[in-house]
Amino acid sequence: MTSLAAIPRAGQLECICEPGALGNAVADRRGTALLAGGFAFSVLAQVLTLSILPLAGLSLAPSQGLATLPCAAFYAGAALASLPASFLLDSFGRRAAFSLGASLGAAGGAVLVWALVAMHFGALVLGAFWLGIAGGFSLFYRHAAVPVGGKGTSALLLVFGAATLASLAAPTIAGAAEALASPRIFAGTAAAAALAHVVSLAATAALPYQSRRDLESATGLQGGRAILLPTLIGACGWFAMTALMGATPIAVFGCAPSEAAVGAVAWHVMAMYTPSLVLAFLPQIARPIPLSAAGCLALASGAMAFVLSSTVGGFSTSAALIGVGWSLIVLGTTLWIHGNGKISRCLLGLHDSILLTGAILGALAAKAFA
Repeated sequence: MTSLAAIPRAGQLECICEPGALGNAVADRRGTALLAGGFAFSVLAQVLTLSILPLAGLSLAPSQGLATLPCAAFYAGAALASLPASFLLDSFGRRAAFSLGASLGAAGGAVLVWALVAMHFGALVLGAFWLGIAGGFSLFYRHAAVPVGGKGTSALLLVFGAATLASLAAPTIAGAAEALASPRIFAGTAAAAALAHVVSLAATAALPYQSRRDLESATGLQGGRAILLPTLIGACGWFAMTALMGATPIAVFGCAPSEAAVGAVAWHVMAMYTPSLVLAFLPQIARPIPLSAAGCLALASGAMAFVLSSTVGGFSTSAALIGVGWSLIVLGTTLWIHGNGKISRCLLGLHDSILLTGAILGALAAKAFA
């Protein structure tokens, strides 16, 4: 016999949500905020690192032909980290994977500081490589921010857009760090990059736990055919971006003090992530193919501006256009590969490895553009 308490009545509110759903919503918001913070400080570290590697390589390399090796080592580390990062995300979750990446970044920053103080080129390459591994892990933030099934773009746009703050703070932080470390040129900036990874580590270590069901993804090579074109477009975008931005600090240094190089790179990074912040308020217009096409056009415009530039203002404009182009290509291709539903972590790692291979080739070609 059914009790009266069990019979629904008019005005009675029944929760039909899945158990824990409301708590999960709060955890998702907290997780998105922590992902955004961790990514922002990771990007800050990358801005500081990439603003000094071309010039540090130029001053410490035993020959001019090796000047771009530190930048190439950075992107080589990122490329080699992509597949391990994807497997670690599957096996241990985002908290452990991103914390490991940030830890390696802090260690790499410390090695970079020693290399700059001791004027040791081999250590400079090693530190850049470790920092690149951290960058490879942080590249997966964008995949972690995409909801299960690839539906919705707001979290991805907010996480990517948070890095805008890093670009705004980078020149001020670099200037203060260099003043504290004087007369050791670039050592202060490298130390600031290491500390940024420490803060990123604190954010990622606080990420909420995700159940195995939340971590479910496709397996094997499911979705392989769907990623071919966006991967090719993304790799070309990364090649153009790293080739031109590896050459920009060297070109700026030829007509302005070294601090101006950090400013140009900061404009570039601000442009890399500001589109995401704008699109976060207009997610309905964030369509994969139009974003990718607009990114290719902006990159081409930035390349033309670089070729025609001879002043800091011209190179900063070029860097900003290159940043916008890279941003739109990465956003567009990321949404593109997730747009057809679940995709295996293995393929996501392969996708990122190919992108970063394009970045390595671009870094090696940078000297030809300078």
